Amino acid sequence: SSQNAMQIAQHFKNHSKVEKVLYPGLEDHPGYEIAQRQMTNGFGGMLSMLVKGGHVEAKKLATELQLFVSATSLGGVESLVEHRASVEGPLSKVQPNLLRFSVGIEEVTDLIADIEQGLASL
Repeated sequence: SSQNAMQIAQHFKNHSKVEKVLYPGLEDHPGYEIAQRQMTNGFGGMLSMLVKGGHVEAKKLATELQLFVSATSLGGVESLVEHRASVEGPLSKVQPNLLRFSVGIEEVTDLIADIEQGLASL
């Protein structure tokens, strides 16, 4: 899952419909230096994306995904997506355009294609 998450993060970090990818394996992440020292076998399967546009676009992307199941979880082998601000409700301090991904062990090219088709619908 760590390898898949890294490939997804690298693929989408400069995507025209993604404001930012948050993943400790990317050099522009504020915790990159620490993660590099502490995470010796990869940077984990969790990443977040800020979708350009806002709340509506982020929620739409989450619902358009075919392989990523909409759920709150950490540590499964299946890929999940969550719009955290919706889960937390109106008092959430999470950015409204943030999607959290728990990347699983499916074929990474399929996961990337799934996010691509979802972004194409925006």
